[in-house]
Amino acid sequence: MLNNPDFKGVEFAPLLKEAGSHAFTMSPSRWIETTHAIGLISKNGANGGTYAQRDIAFKFASLVSVEFELYLIKEFQRLKEDEQKQLGWSAKRELAKINYRIHTDAIKQNLIPPELTPQQKSFVYADEADLLNTAMFGQTAREWREAHPELRGNIRDYATINQLICLSNMENLNAVFINDGLPQSERLEKLNKIAIQQMQVLENIEDRKLLMEEKK
Repeated sequence: MLNNPDFKGVEFAPLLKEAGSHAFTMSPSRWIETTHAIGLISKNGANGGTYAQRDIAFKFASLVSVEFELYLIKEFQRLKEDEQKQLGWSAKRELAKINYRIHTDAIKQNLIPPELTPQQKSFVYADEADLLNTAMFGQTAREWREAHPELRGNIRDYATINQLICLSNMENLNAVFINDGLPQSERLEKLNKIAIQQMQVLENIEDRKLLMEEKK
C-alpha cells in the first residue's frame, strides 16, 4: 500500500480473515493475482522461481531464520552508530574550520604588514598553520604529505575527533597569543604543552567510556 497505488486492499481483507484457518493456503501467484502485488514475481518452468523485492525478501528470511533477523538488527545498529560517529567527526571538523577563520583573522591583523604581496601573505598563513600542525601532530603539512604520498587530502582530514577538538582549542589560543604579541617560538612551546595536556584528558575520557561500555 505504501509503494503500490494499484494494490487491492479490498481483496486483501478476506485473505487476512482466512489466514487463521487450517485449510488456508497461499502461493506467490495467488497473492499476485488477487492483490495486484508488484513486490513479488513468480515464474513457472525450468528457469522459473519466485523473486521478491529486497525488503520483502528480508522479511521472509527473518521469518524462517532467527539468526538472520538478529543479524539484520545488529547490522542496523552498527550502521546507525557509524553514522553518528561520522556526524560527530564532521561537526568537529566544521568547528575547526570556524575557529581557523578566527585564527587567520588574528594573523592578518597582527602578523601581516600591508605592503606584503599575496604570495608573501600566503607564506605567513601557511607558516602559522604549520605551527599548529607541529604543536598538535609533531610535523608540518609538507612532512605529512611526504610521509603519506598514497593518501589524498591533508593531515587534518585524517585527524581523530579528539585531535580536532584539541586543534580547535589551540586555534583560539594561538589567536589570543598572537594578539598578545608573543613570539612564534614561545607560542609553539605553549601550544605543544597544551596539546599534550588536552589530549591526555580527552583520551582518559574515552578510556572511561569504553570501560563503562564493557561493564554493561
